[in-house]
Amino acid sequence: MLNRKILRIKAFKVIYAYAVTGNLTQDEAVSELNKSCEATRDLYLLMLGLIGPLTSEARRRIEAARGKFNPTEEDLNPNEKFADNALAVLFASDPDFNKLVDRKKLSWSRYEPFVQRLFDTVISRDYFKEYMASGEKSLKEDCALFTRIFEEELVENDDIYPILEEQSLYWNDDLAYSLTWCCHTLEDLSRGRQWRLPELWQSDEVRRRKNVQDMDSDADFVKKLVKTALAGYEKYFAKVTEMAPDWDSDRLFSTDMALIACAMAEVESIGTAPRIVLNEYIEIAKHFCPAKSGGFINGILDKLIRETNVNI
Repeated sequence: MLNRKILRIKAFKVIYAYAVTGNLTQDEAVSELNKSCEATRDLYLLMLGLIGPLTSEARRRIEAARGKFNPTEEDLNPNEKFADNALAVLFASDPDFNKLVDRKKLSWSRYEPFVQRLFDTVISRDYFKEYMASGEKSLKEDCALFTRIFEEELVENDDIYPILEEQSLYWNDDLAYSLTWCCHTLEDLSRGRQWRLPELWQSDEVRRRKNVQDMDSDADFVKKLVKTALAGYEKYFAKVTEMAPDWDSDRLFSTDMALIACAMAEVESIGTAPRIVLNEYIEIAKHFCPAKSGGFINGILDKLIRETNVNI
């Protein structure tokens, strides 16, 4: 599930915690890393779990309309296509999915107002109206509808972020990635595959799906990255202050140093091509470091990598 792009971000966040506090052992760092990685898959489960509540909200409104004192013809004979969607039935009847969700206490039950607002938004969309007007009823069409919901209604939904922050400190920045995996799952289900929990590491998922055995382990990659960056942090910090005398140590951003430490650890201990490392970590800097840090980080990394006698 977790590819190397997101694993680099998770490693960077662990090293950033050390840069801020100066107090993190190797065991503590790996423990934090493991929690962060597992949390992304939990968020994936939570978002798949939104299918049921949205469907239940549709059913609730249908029954409420039927119970009016003077119901209209439409109230009495509503379009129940969404309320009867096969995808919600599939997840409701999947024992493995429900056991996992229950064990991890992942629920939307405390957030009914959010579900109601989201449903109001969804039913206003043209793609939903087209779905409801279609004469087709199939799991494939239901999967396509929820894919649109996951792609278009959640990442930029300001209401969802306080909910996620309330439930887990590790879910910050992971929503878009988890939703991408929800969409992968819906694609599989639309093709008749049974739901199964994705492997935590993408390398393990590729091994399972494609029967590839000689693939480097993503788990080993990110754990080695964190351990090496943590062990070498003070060394890298000293080199950076030496290379940038105009930037005294008090002016170095913790985000910049954490990113530089991770990048150099990957070059020196894992052997990733320097050009790939530069591109990957400059991209991370765009999202997590101050705006002026990009050029500084790029220049420092270029000098540090050249010191290792590795061709860029």
